[in-house]
Amino acid sequence: MSLYTEWKDLMDNQTDATIKDFWKRYCDTEVKIYSDFLEHPDKKISGRVGDLIESYDVEPVLFMGFLDGVETSLNNKIDIVTIDEDSEIELDIDIEKLYFNMLKADAPHLYELPQWDALLTEERKKEIVKEHRRAGTVVKGEKIGRNDPCPCGSGKKYKHCCGRN
Repeated sequence: MSLYTEWKDLMDNQTDATIKDFWKRYCDTEVKIYSDFLEHPDKKISGRVGDLIESYDVEPVLFMGFLDGVETSLNNKIDIVTIDEDSEIELDIDIEKLYFNMLKADAPHLYELPQWDALLTEERKKEIVKEHRRAGTVVKGEKIGRNDPCPCGSGKKYKHCCGRN
C-alpha cells in the first residue's frame, strides 16, 4: 500500500473522538517540517522518503500528509500517489506560492511562523495577502433575461431552454 493510500485512509476514518488528536499530531508535524525548511530555505528537501521521515522524526503517514499539502507549492511536480518509503524525491518549493497556499488553507500555525520574517518582507506578505483575498472574490456574470437567447447556443429563448424549472 502506498503512503498516499494510507494517508487518505487515515483522514477518511477519523471520528468525532479521534479528529482533534489527529489534527494536533498532523499540525505539529507540519510545524516541525516547515520550521526547519523556512529556517534553511537553501537546503533542499530531497532524498529517499524513508530517510527524510527519520531525519524529521515524524510518522510516515503524516509525512505523506505534508507532501500532499506542499504539492501545490512546488515548481517541480511529484507523483504523490505512488510514493513509498523507498521513493526518491526532490522538493523545489516556491516560497511565495507556499505562503499564499498557507493563507488559502487557513493555516495560521504555518503562515504565522517567525521564520517567514527572514524570507519575505512585511510589504511582500501584505501583497500576497491581498492577492489571496482577490482570488477569493466571486464576480457574478451578466444576468440572463427570460426572453434573451439561451447561452447554450440552441437558438431558443432562455425561458424555453436552460431556464426551465
